[in-house]
Amino acid sequence: MLRRFALTAAASVAALAALPATAQATSLTAPPTDHLTVTVTGSGGEGDGTYELNCHPTGGTHPNAAEACERLQEVTVWGTDPFAPVPKDSMCTMQYGGPATAHVTGVWQGRPVDATYDRSNGCEISRWDGLVPVLPATSA
Repeated sequence: MLRRFALTAAASVAALAALPATAQATSLTAPPTDHLTVTVTGSGGEGDGTYELNCHPTGGTHPNAAEACERLQEVTVWGTDPFAPVPKDSMCTMQYGGPATAHVTGVWQGRPVDATYDRSNGCEISRWDGLVPVLPATSA
């Protein structure tokens, strides 16, 4: 059994050694990139537009990329979806938060994202505000 282990280990080392150095480094050090496209309309400020947000590493055209990635890390909790819609049976205050809408698509933590946002009632306003600065603070 010890001999089988030694042969397996030697074969693994030989296989890794046969790979080009760049392939070894890439496969061992390249973290997965989280990429989101955020489209906002009607926010009443400079937040309207379409932005690319990359996290791990941080980048893209989002005006507050570092803060947005930090916020996403804060709201990402094991077993929950930070982009989940308001549950259908929620009781929400009937207040209007303005005409702002947003659509977020892409990949976060290896999972596909396709989420829409608006400010049509208290639950939706809270959901939106929970993702600021991924979504812009609104002036409405």
